[in-house]
Amino acid sequence: MKPIWIVDDDQSIRFVLEKALLREDLPTRSFTSPREVLQALDAANDEDGPQILVSDIRMPGGSGLDLLAKVKERHPGLPVIIMTAFSDLDSAVSAFQGGAFEYLPKPFDLPKAVELIRRAVEESQREEVGEERMVAAPEMLGQAPAMQDVFRAIGRLSQSNVTVMITGESGTGKELVARALHKHSPRTNGPFVAINTAAIPKDLLESELFGHERGAFTGAQTMRRGRFEQADGGTLFLDEIGDMPFDLQTRLLRVLSDGHFYRVGGHSAVKANVRVIAATHQDLEQRVKAGAFREDLFHRLNVIRLRLPALRERREDVAMLVRHFLQQSARQLGVEPKRISDAALARLSLFDFPGNVRQLENICHWVTVMAPSQLIEPKDLPPEVGETLLSAGAPLAAQADAVSPAAIADAGPVGAASAQFADGTSASPLMSQAYGPVDEAGTWEQDLEREAQALLAAGRTDVWDVLTRRFESRLIVTALTNTRGRRIEAAQKLGIGRNTITRKIQDLKLD
Repeated sequence: MKPIWIVDDDQSIRFVLEKALLREDLPTRSFTSPREVLQALDAANDEDGPQILVSDIRMPGGSGLDLLAKVKERHPGLPVIIMTAFSDLDSAVSAFQGGAFEYLPKPFDLPKAVELIRRAVEESQREEVGEERMVAAPEMLGQAPAMQDVFRAIGRLSQSNVTVMITGESGTGKELVARALHKHSPRTNGPFVAINTAAIPKDLLESELFGHERGAFTGAQTMRRGRFEQADGGTLFLDEIGDMPFDLQTRLLRVLSDGHFYRVGGHSAVKANVRVIAATHQDLEQRVKAGAFREDLFHRLNVIRLRLPALRERREDVAMLVRHFLQQSARQLGVEPKRISDAALARLSLFDFPGNVRQLENICHWVTVMAPSQLIEPKDLPPEVGETLLSAGAPLAAQADAVSPAAIADAGPVGAASAQFADGTSASPLMSQAYGPVDEAGTWEQDLEREAQALLAAGRTDVWDVLTRRFESRLIVTALTNTRGRRIEAAQKLGIGRNTITRKIQDLKLD
């Protein structure tokens, strides 16, 4: 690991931090002034540069805030911790605005300082891995098995001109897949033309697709080429094909069958050298049964079908996507990229994302604008995340996670008494509050029993593992939310060891 750079004119501060960090096997390098740091940065390469920078705010010969600004110009992704006296809290605000990771008030508690530095190191290492992954996957991101299947299918279809049908819920990235299929096909040098058939009025859609001749209808003062002609030699992406009017389906079938079409008001056939990729969020088989979609067109389009998973089916990709979209939003807005805490990331990973990847992208854009500090905490997430988790239809586990630590801490005894376990011990008020109030509807244990009964009735043989993992996940997420992502403190509150919580976070895929 690269060293932690410490800059402070006070020799005692440098000494204390060096010794404490070395006990944690964290290498250090110390400086007495901002000028020395900037000279060392100029001379450093990627291997011997800093992992993070810890700087005092007031030093002879330079300010820590000035140093922060210059460091961020050269290394925008480097976490910087600013040390400041309690009387310098106004400067701490300036530090956050300048892109500091966190500030460390003096005099500081040494274990807390070490924990903060370790958290910054972990964040720095995560960002390095995330940047490598982004370079390797510029078009689409996903490590979940379902997404890997999609990537493999795109690879197999790379040298084919076959018609493809892409299915999946709205916001799953169907157009991205269509663009990838085009880019990796023999038609990559031709145009990629997309049209959303549900977004264009029925009266205009025929002209949009096939073009029209001059005088074909009122307002048609010139000949106009349609999307099929515009896509000649390339790919035409027909999004939301399930909403195409029935009479136009007949015309589309004719084009797919013999490769010719007529412009509106035209009498000469036009040849279409186009690969068609269609997409829909609807169940086309049901549309066929209902008589709203032509069965012969369905079979013509459904040569190869790619199903895109919903984001809730690939939760392991949420962390990667969040960091990608935060970087993307920061570039679009011209601001410093924000970071996300483990607790906020865990909260997002539990959200069902009815709008899928598009909704996650919008959330990342929202917090880039609205989150007050550089580190995004659960409280900074948009209201719909918590509201959905607390809705009546949300599963028990999600409701447990959505209860804020403040609400738990402020809650008094719940109901007349806590529920009794088989061994005679009782559930604490805190636990009862976390899983819902005790009332006529029953205790949280009864909710747990109902979930267990449902899993058993479904023939599952992994009920213990499923419910235990969910229970442990909620406990850890709630503790991390309560401690603002500080793992050591969360472990202490839960009564488990630091290594145990680290291992559980990895095993439960909460990191």
